[in-house]
Amino acid sequence: MAGTTPPAGGAAPAPAPDAAPAKLVEQEDDTYEDIKQDDTLLARSILRPFILQEFTLKVESLDTKLCTNFTEYAQRFGTFSAYKDTPDLPYDNPDLWTFSPMHPGHHALTHAVNGFFKNGGTKAFVCRIDREEQLEDALENFKSIDELAIIAIPGLPKSADNWEALMTHVENRENCFAILDSQQVVNDGDDNDLDVQQLNYTSAGENAALPRPCKNAAFYFPHIEVIDPAKLLQDGDVARKVNPKYRGRTYVAPSGHLAGIYARTDTERGVHKAPANCVIRGAIEVKYYVSKPVQELLNPQGVNAIRIMNNAVTVWGARTIGGDANSEWKYVSVRRLFLFLQKSIEEGTQWIVFEPNDEALWGKIRLNVSAFLTNVWRSGALFGATPEEAFYVKCDAELNPPEVRDLGQVITEIGVAIVRPAEFVIFRITQSTGAPRT
Repeated sequence: MAGTTPPAGGAAPAPAPDAAPAKLVEQEDDTYEDIKQDDTLLARSILRPFILQEFTLKVESLDTKLCTNFTEYAQRFGTFSAYKDTPDLPYDNPDLWTFSPMHPGHHALTHAVNGFFKNGGTKAFVCRIDREEQLEDALENFKSIDELAIIAIPGLPKSADNWEALMTHVENRENCFAILDSQQVVNDGDDNDLDVQQLNYTSAGENAALPRPCKNAAFYFPHIEVIDPAKLLQDGDVARKVNPKYRGRTYVAPSGHLAGIYARTDTERGVHKAPANCVIRGAIEVKYYVSKPVQELLNPQGVNAIRIMNNAVTVWGARTIGGDANSEWKYVSVRRLFLFLQKSIEEGTQWIVFEPNDEALWGKIRLNVSAFLTNVWRSGALFGATPEEAFYVKCDAELNPPEVRDLGQVITEIGVAIVRPAEFVIFRITQSTGAPRT
């Protein structure tokens, strides 16, 4: 994970202080600059139920560190950071007050890493950057980490350039999949209602709040609401006038939480299991409610919805970006399983280098790959009642004629029948009318 800043919901137009707004319409805030702190907040006060302390980062810019739990991350990068002491817009009605994080990038990254471990992740490579322009350098550093399988940038603006950089990175790797966050605010500028047309490739055009189609990445919408421990303490200050039921609540990008779900699903069920129909641990609400009719519009676009299902925040989508446009690669689990098989077989056949390229070698390759795929089939990842129905491995003289062998190459053709997720379960029910036969 890498990042400095998330988008934070702002408000516009800004009325004069203490005036009642004619209309409060949120806007996407793509800034990532830290807010200059007020040194008076570091002084003890009997009027505040909290004390702010400065933290010196122990990681240099562009350094990448392996964290195996949230405590390790907090020791190196700092724990949950503070919010502004004054509201962004001081309306007469305190219920309209919002307080922005003082360090928005660190705020987003910290929640992402916390969400990753809370949802089952075990190892996270975290890179700190000071400026958005350093993203390319951070991604270049990640290239040396062969075991990297999932990547996200929760702490950066949700812009086309950042999306493109991340998608290009995973497209140039052998076994890496990107998780992209939607923008926090998706409205038409006139009101705060969801403008679903911005999440539609066919109608929104260049103004779409969507990245381009990509078979090696998934896109999740909307942002989720979580409890921020730092904000919870600050909201306890009576001067902030925060209703007790809203204290500590903040919206964050979901990619860190989703990465944890991916990791947990891989461990518990396997890469072939779609990382969906899973409750997001730590999430209490969503930014926008997605109904079933809206989801039917989002699925073909490859926009994976996060919905409230059975009173829980639940991942309810498992498609790659672009959805139907990606043809056989429109499902996250299908694409990731293929990447896993390709990487595993390439690494598992390194022993053939410098071996005599003859029929004996071809037989060993067939035996070796078939044994691996049989285990994959037994795990439920491949479709078929028998291994012969689930896959085939071909490595013979037809694929390896003399001209191929003269180049020092050995070619193996592998076909697999991958199990696809069941997005719709169809029931056919027949009931007796109770009428007697005549």
